[in-house]
Amino acid sequence: MKTVIIKYNAGNVQSVMYALERIGASYLWTDDEAEIRTADKVIFPGVGEASTAMAYLREKGLDRVIPTLQQPVLGTCVGMQLMCQYSEENQTQALGIFPVDVRRFPAGELKVPHVGWNNLYDLKSPLTEGMTPHPYVYFVHSYAAPVCEYTVASCDYVVPFSAMLHKDNFYAAQFHAEISGKEGQLILENFLKL
Repeated sequence: MKTVIIKYNAGNVQSVMYALERIGASYLWTDDEAEIRTADKVIFPGVGEASTAMAYLREKGLDRVIPTLQQPVLGTCVGMQLMCQYSEENQTQALGIFPVDVRRFPAGELKVPHVGWNNLYDLKSPLTEGMTPHPYVYFVHSYAAPVCEYTVASCDYVVPFSAMLHKDNFYAAQFHAEISGKEGQLILENFLKL
């Protein structure tokens, strides 16, 4: 099986690589269109800022490649946010795979960014099969997609938000599966089994 990690202007890629190595999965880290299109599975990770990341995707032509992929695609953190249509972070037009807007958490009693372990609720994804009820996973983000028709797991921090989205062959997680312990490892394993 050929698994590709999309190379673009976003961090935390090394953690994704280590997580795949822990479960015995080989991978290729690339921004080459042909390699991405011929992959069996595609991982679109990210830590960073939306507009800078989108600028790199546009420069490499990946903004037109990613939405047309036919194989299973998993976006995490900024990868998930860029799979939405728009992010309030520097007013960024994103990939539009999920027709929802990513918004900054409203000011409130809780600190923004949302950093740390939090529970998932309302699990409805093949990626969460075998997980414990209300599993803890690790988040680092100031922006989030609202709960919507594509939500397959939710979380609550300041307001309820989409912790996971799914549409057709596109899967997305706001949290960092690669550093979410055994629950995150299970998500990666389930994704690779799709």
